Amino acid sequence: MNIQTYIQQVGLEVAAKTLGVSVPAVKHYRNGIRRIAPSNVISICAATGWRVTPHEARPDIYPNPTDGLPPPDKPGEAA
Repeated sequence: MNIQTYIQQVGLEVAAKTLGVSVPAVKHYRNGIRRIAPSNVISICAATGWRVTPHEARPDIYPNPTDGLPPPDKPGEAA
């Protein structure tokens, strides 16, 4: 899912609160005026529960679909 779809699904206010950014910043993401800053990609994607992946947020920085994602949980390991 891209950031625009995420914002559309949860709404501006919820997206801003969840992502830890201002409503104007969310509007800029939604409207394609501004991209997510490289230093914020991982934290913003994590805040979406990885519904938006780093690759979807910034394919110029994370060119492969699994780049920037946390390692998958392994069965039998403690969290």
